[in-house]
Amino acid sequence: MPADVTDEDAVRHLFDVTVERHGRVDLLVNNAGRGAPPTEIDEIALADWQAVVDVNLTGMFLCLREAFRVMRHQDPSGGRIINNGSISAHAPRPRSLAYTATKHAVSGLTKQVQLDGRPYGISCGQIDIGNAATSMGHGVSQGALQADGSTRTEPTMPVDDVARAVVLMADLAPGSNVASLTVLATDMPFVGRG
Repeated sequence: MPADVTDEDAVRHLFDVTVERHGRVDLLVNNAGRGAPPTEIDEIALADWQAVVDVNLTGMFLCLREAFRVMRHQDPSGGRIINNGSISAHAPRPRSLAYTATKHAVSGLTKQVQLDGRPYGISCGQIDIGNAATSMGHGVSQGALQADGSTRTEPTMPVDDVARAVVLMADLAPGSNVASLTVLATDMPFVGRG
């Protein structure tokens, strides 16, 4: 069911319809995200900043808030939330302030839900993905800006490998949780990046 994650009413409706159709919510994979063109910090337009924050942070908050609401009150209570972070929260790319800032914030959201979800059996984990072969990540195979100012192509991994990692996190029994998982192409520049 399509929904705009930046629209509070649309997100609420999505979860209400899900409960109406299926009776409960056991899993949320918070995967909506967007980037922005590489821009010097003093040249970032407020509209571009806000567009990234609206999807990557506010959209994630709205979805996890509704999932938490349902999971806390369903019988039996509980569920699992998996937030899509990014390796950019650990090793940012040049000129990516809005994206990097929101992915750092995802780590904070994830940790807070891990803590606040405990009394209700709600677990929360974060997957940090590097260079998956998706439409959003396609540019790195054409050339990505590096910390030294050069542009180099970078390897990608099949999106199916990301899906298997998410399934691994989702398939754990209640009471077990992957708090954080990083999955990336073996030879992409991450460890040692910069």
